[in-house]
Amino acid sequence: MGLSEHEQRMLEELEKDLYESDQDFANRVKKQDPERKSSSRLVLGVLALVAGLGLLLFAVSLQVAPFGIAAFLVMFIGVVLISSNLKLPNVPDGKSSGKFFEDRWNKRFD
Repeated sequence: MGLSEHEQRMLEELEKDLYESDQDFANRVKKQDPERKSSSRLVLGVLALVAGLGLLLFAVSLQVAPFGIAAFLVMFIGVVLISSNLKLPNVPDGKSSGKFFEDRWNKRFD
């Protein structure tokens, strides 16, 4: 459930006041901003994925199950690191889109 426009404005004002009153806190929050994505995590994830694939090929050639399990874990860690850099698109709320189409329907037949 999303915030109303009034609640969003109040939250933005509170954030703005907090940042203005405590610059040290604002600097710490900017360093940990989830919007900033790390290219090093992306590179590390790709390297882990490639290493996991190599380990998987090695495990298959030796036919050793523990190496296969380790390869799967390394590949999984790589995928998690890669996906932590992806930003998912904002999906519109079903309520607002339904209202939009309902309004268009009513305008068409009124």
